[in-house]
Amino acid sequence: MAELPAQSTSAGNSYALDIDQLEQNTKQMHESLLAKPPLDNSNKFHASNAEFQFVTTSNQSSLEGAIVGNEKETSNLPSPYGVRNRGIAGSLLENNGFQWLLEEDVDENAVQKPLLEELDIDIKDIYYKLRCVMFPLPQLGFNRKIVRDNPDFWGPLVVILLYSLVSLYGQFRVVSWIITIWVFGSLIVFTLARVLGGEVTYSQCLGVIGYSVLPLVIMASIMPVVHSLPLVSTVFKFIGVVWAAYSAGSLLCVQELQQKRPLLLYPIFLLYIYFFSLYTGA
Repeated sequence: MAELPAQSTSAGNSYALDIDQLEQNTKQMHESLLAKPPLDNSNKFHASNAEFQFVTTSNQSSLEGAIVGNEKETSNLPSPYGVRNRGIAGSLLENNGFQWLLEEDVDENAVQKPLLEELDIDIKDIYYKLRCVMFPLPQLGFNRKIVRDNPDFWGPLVVILLYSLVSLYGQFRVVSWIITIWVFGSLIVFTLARVLGGEVTYSQCLGVIGYSVLPLVIMASIMPVVHSLPLVSTVFKFIGVVWAAYSAGSLLCVQELQQKRPLLLYPIFLLYIYFFSLYTGA
């Protein structure tokens, strides 16, 4: 019990030393601040009344204004936000809730293609198919299957229109009739081919029948020269019909129809006879 007062006395002495040390540090900091040189206020900016202009509002004058520009020049400039000035009619539609009429669908990835490419017209492909029909013999080395396997519409249409022009003689109704015979005649040949078991499509029949009219166009161009010779004229007619029928039949008689070829060649032959009769009038 006699040791407790001694411990409290030593603790009190340590606290007194800490307070003296803190006061001494504070005094040193204060002396160092007083020892610093005074700041130079010569470069300071001093505002004066001459720098400002005060406006009194005792007269209650209006200070409102607007920036006036050339409306003709600014109205034609495109908006940086993609909004165009739609005019009076556009504003009237927007105010009445018909702004959807003014909306435009812009495809940023769309690339403008040439007209022939848009219509899917390949001049080189049509020219090669015409040569395949002109020279139907396999010994000549043409890949004739491309006429059937890669059908198109514009090439046969051109051939039919060309034959219609040759057959006109001032009778414009022949054009629509020849096109009708081409469309429905191809449909009949397609139906027969499918019934016989051939794997062909209507577009293939339409393209092959149309391209194979080209021999009739050639013979129709020669007919005025040999018209005065009945026997020669008949021979040329027969050659033209056989040429066209063989060119079309050899393409449409696919592997499934090799044993039934005469059943398909006969209606094709009759179709081209009717085609040529539209030219001769017989």
